[in-house]
Amino acid sequence: MATLGALIALSEVAAAQDAAAGERVFAQCKACHQVGPNARNAVGPVLNGLFGRKTGMVEGFQYSGANKGADITWTEETFAEYIRNPREKIPGTKMVFAGVKDEQKIKDLIAYLHKFDEVPVALTQ
Repeated sequence: MATLGALIALSEVAAAQDAAAGERVFAQCKACHQVGPNARNAVGPVLNGLFGRKTGMVEGFQYSGANKGADITWTEETFAEYIRNPREKIPGTKMVFAGVKDEQKIKDLIAYLHKFDEVPVALTQ
């Protein structure tokens, strides 16, 4: 019975955030953003090391005044708010994206982006 309980707990954690599923969600972001060791700024800034960074801080990327002045530190929470509706979170952003509305997809995307942190972090649930 203890094994069954452990399996249920593990499946709940896996359902909470799934980096592999997040990579599939990121496919829609790839038109503008890059991640990984060879990532470069494109239409949007590189998303390596996103969490813990302030808005408008990727070297070499030309941000809108709204992003530069937003003074937001990217956490899982602030990113989730932003990715749901970028123009609502940062009015005047030049990011033209309707947003990800599905909460599970947002959690999965966050898990995937954490793979590109400079320092590994524990995922929240």
